[in-house]
Amino acid sequence: MADTIFDKSRPTRRAAAQRVESRATEKFVPEQFQRLSPPMLPEVSELQAVRHFTNLARRNFSIDTHFYPLGSCTMKYNPRGAHRAAMQDGFLNRHPLTPTSHSQGVLSCLYELQEILQNVTGTAQVCLTPMAGAQGELTGALMIKAYHADNNDHERLEIIVPTAAHGTNPATASMAGLIAKEVEVNADGDVDLESLKRVVGPKTAGVMLTNPSTCAVFERRIQAISDIVHDAGGLLYYDGANLNAILGRARPGDMQFDVLHLNLHKTFATPHGGGGPGAGPVGANELLAPYLPTPMVIKSESGYRWLDQAERPKSIGRLSSFMGNVGILLRAYAYSLMLGGNGMCDVSDYATLNANYLMRRLSDAGFHPAYPVRRATHEFAISLRQEAKETGVTAMDFAKRLLDYGFHAPTTYFPLLIPECFLIEPTETETKEELDAFADAMIAILKEAQQDPEFVKQAPHEQSVGRLDEVQAVRQLDVTAH
Repeated sequence: MADTIFDKSRPTRRAAAQRVESRATEKFVPEQFQRLSPPMLPEVSELQAVRHFTNLARRNFSIDTHFYPLGSCTMKYNPRGAHRAAMQDGFLNRHPLTPTSHSQGVLSCLYELQEILQNVTGTAQVCLTPMAGAQGELTGALMIKAYHADNNDHERLEIIVPTAAHGTNPATASMAGLIAKEVEVNADGDVDLESLKRVVGPKTAGVMLTNPSTCAVFERRIQAISDIVHDAGGLLYYDGANLNAILGRARPGDMQFDVLHLNLHKTFATPHGGGGPGAGPVGANELLAPYLPTPMVIKSESGYRWLDQAERPKSIGRLSSFMGNVGILLRAYAYSLMLGGNGMCDVSDYATLNANYLMRRLSDAGFHPAYPVRRATHEFAISLRQEAKETGVTAMDFAKRLLDYGFHAPTTYFPLLIPECFLIEPTETETKEELDAFADAMIAILKEAQQDPEFVKQAPHEQSVGRLDEVQAVRQLDVTAH
């Protein structure tokens, strides 16, 4: 079978239906920009092109084809109805420069989404414009920095992050001109309060937390953490990566977080993965709401309109063109309406049920939860340290072998403080049968590791690409080879 579409190319073959007539080119493209020679494209029939790219797609793992339990990433199936709603002609054909008077429909949807997210998070105001979770993080860090600068507290330049934090947290702090300092996590997965007391002080701008945390447990002493940080003059930032665990059941605003971001591409019906478009709305309490980015949608007597920079002098300004990723926001709006309040509770209920069921099955089979005395949230961590010590088969070997069983691997080696870590998130959209199949695969690989460890260490065996030399791939990257 040919490796590339160019291997199928033959002179004079054409996909005529897609061919652009030269007259159209001459009409719309100025002469100085027209090609003098045809582009070097493969010469194949339409059917050859369709088969080639369809067969390539079959080699990929995706949420539409396989169980995809990436911990801390919430790779759940999102209903096609939300996509259809956002792809109506009135939304797709609207130009971003369309006047407000002709945009009342889309503005009303965005306004109502703001209200829904405020209610879900327990915040005073929400801005929808940040384009991804990382940009939402940056927004929160810039807002905290602006607040302290506004109060002439220019020495507060330290952001505290747990040792188990997402890697984007310290990176975001650095990008915002702040300094990241670590706080320890104790043996049960909670932030160590004594460590926190030692780290906070007159230079503390704020603390960035995920709750449930990246250790896959709920931060039981969040109120105490809030008191320590606020008493020291700092602010509390919520990373919304794991909101799927508490959706409809608990609100970050009620935990005394001052500012937060949401990952709509994780929790609210947007495609996640593959570098596609994201959305990271930011919510804030009354204290930080004046610093939210612009624009925002407001409702007035004359209808819906943008609230711009001139009307919000303390705002940190724009972070994206126009109104962010409107298509993604509309999907989240449709998803929220389809679920309603009770449906959002169902999301977190089944997400936590599935995680706890799967953790129990693996635990009963001999795997070792990282925090055995804690209940799972929407995800859980297991440590394969003992398996690696006894058989030489590592977490990465387990991950590669899972591909042969038809499952994408969970997140590996994260958080870093858990040796040989698997962070597993089944999400609420998987059936018991699928969870059992995954557990059976893990148990089978464990037996393989005990009986024939070299076989597992050489996996995958049944994929189009075998085990790669990862070190060489990093040092000698070649994206053109085939």
